[in-house]
Amino acid sequence: MAKFLEHFLKDDAGAITVEWVVLTAGVVGLVISAGSIVETQTVQLAADVGATVEAWDVTTPSAVVDE
Repeated sequence: MAKFLEHFLKDDAGAITVEWVVLTAGVVGLVISAGSIVETQTVQLAADVGATVEAWDVTTPSAVVDE
C-alpha cells in the first residue's frame, strides 16, 4: 500500500488537465461578469435615450434644428 501511495503522489499525468479546467473556468467567469456589466449599462443607456426622445416636442418650431 505504501508503494502505491508513493507512486500515486509522484504521478502528475492529470495535472495539466486540471490546470486547463481551472483556467477555462476563470475565463468563462470573466466573460460572464463582463457581459453582465455591459448589459446593465446598455439597458440604462437605452432608457436614457428613450426618455430624451419622448421629451422632444417636435410640434413647436424651436425644437426643429435647421441643418
